[in-house]
Amino acid sequence: MSDFPLKIGDKASMTKTVSDADVIEFAHVTGDDQPLHLDDAFAAKTRFKKRIAHGMLSAGFISAVLGTRIAPNNVVVYLSQQMRFRLPVSIGDTITAEAEVTAIDAEKRIVTLRTDCTNQNGEAVVKGEATVLLDPLT
Repeated sequence: MSDFPLKIGDKASMTKTVSDADVIEFAHVTGDDQPLHLDDAFAAKTRFKKRIAHGMLSAGFISAVLGTRIAPNNVVVYLSQQMRFRLPVSIGDTITAEAEVTAIDAEKRIVTLRTDCTNQNGEAVVKGEATVLLDPLT
């Protein structure tokens, strides 16, 4: 396992401030145009009192960490992702997505990672676990 590119405890992260344009583009790309995400007047009448970002936008930040940051000289392919959405993400929130290696099967090249997102206040907005396949770039 000494030549395996990751070890237990390795971490990677990225931070992004969620903009109105991010939410609008996510709705456009996915087709999820629920008014909670796009309509201020509608969202004001909900339990959140304002528009919130799609939960899967934060999941996309996790995907970016896994695909581009945790093992940059490797191809990372999702096998599974479990997550719990803990708090809403508002436009203007700064989200940090972090992945930490928790288990490795070097023979099968399978890696398990803790995958969490926190807001600018350090509060968990997403908590989860991913399993990925890791192959070297060819």
